[in-house]
Amino acid sequence: EVQLVESGGGLVQPGGSLRLSCVASGFTYDDYAIAWFRQAPGKGREGVACIDSGDEPTLYADSVKGRFTISRDSAKNTVYLQMNSLSPEDTADYYCAAVTADQGWYCRYHPHEYDTWGQGTQVTVSS
Repeated sequence: EVQLVESGGGLVQPGGSLRLSCVASGFTYDDYAIAWFRQAPGKGREGVACIDSGDEPTLYADSVKGRFTISRDSAKNTVYLQMNSLSPEDTADYYCAAVTADQGWYCRYHPHEYDTWGQGTQVTVSS
């Protein structure tokens, strides 16, 4: 079974930091690009970041550039999203995703291009 599991979310004050983790099982993790998306209440799913099979990172949302970093630890089968200088606008459910059916090595931009998703982890930024 191919599975992605997110963790690391929680409640944080504005200006604080969180590190989200996406742990994979059931496939060769470092052969696949892993993307992070987020969805705020009542809003659509937004691409945040992606790291490809060669560990080349991409940040999709202008609002997170300079604040978020994506990285991979292949030994732990985990992709991380380090989030710094958090603001209330970052409040959302955060999901990791992969393409496991075919050509999963490269990053896609749109959520419909991904076929495997984690259950999500909630991030709330509030004072």
